[in-house]
Amino acid sequence: MTTDTLVRSNLARDSWNVLTRELKPVVRDPFSLIFSLLQPLVFLGLFAPLLIGGSGEPAGETLRWFVPGVLVMLVLFGTGATGSNLQYEISTGSHERTLVAPLARPSLLIGRALKEVAPIVIQALIIVLIAWPFGFVINPLGLLVGLALLAVFGVGLGALSYSLALASKNREWLFWGVQQTLIFPLLILSGMLLPLDDGPAWMRAVASVNPVNWVVQAERALLSGDFANVTVAWGWISALAVAIVGLIVGVRAMRRSN
Repeated sequence: MTTDTLVRSNLARDSWNVLTRELKPVVRDPFSLIFSLLQPLVFLGLFAPLLIGGSGEPAGETLRWFVPGVLVMLVLFGTGATGSNLQYEISTGSHERTLVAPLARPSLLIGRALKEVAPIVIQALIIVLIAWPFGFVINPLGLLVGLALLAVFGVGLGALSYSLALASKNREWLFWGVQQTLIFPLLILSGMLLPLDDGPAWMRAVASVNPVNWVVQAERALLSGDFANVTVAWGWISALAVAIVGLIVGVRAMRRSN
């Protein structure tokens, strides 16, 4: 076995160990998953009726446009804030103990980022089940591909959130200040809650380079079964780009942490 093969094997094993460690609190305390659904459910309960009443279209058609945005919102708010867990570990000294463990440094970031996949899939399925009795119809294959897209996007956002936590360390105010400053413009300029078609030209221009916008559009196409839509390709490109950048930045930050 070559050195490179051995390193990759150890990294995969260590990442798996970190992943299972990070999932244990989620399994023991599923209430945290339910609690994190409150905000998307509020948007679903308050925005959807306004859109349905104002559009004049059947409820199912409006939900087909709106629900995919709520699914992306789950990822944006859930994984975007997950770095706060690492900040807590840093403040309590738990993170320092993991740094001296016989684990590859990159695995500490990769395992944590991969952990975000499970909550994303579970919460997305719950939202779909809640919307289904109200006329929300989806393409089953499109749902599977859409969940995979959300998972890839969530891994990238989670890695960036952990990177921010490592950069801000014990300055919790800095983490939340940067996180909130970034997350709401990304949300508004994605067409997640309201269409941007009639918005100002500058807003549409910014939205065109917003990766969240392309992921939202791809989710809408996938859940409708429109696999040939060009937005599906752009959504995957955006999600993969965020995942690659997030993991690269996160791994470098973890290697420099002390």
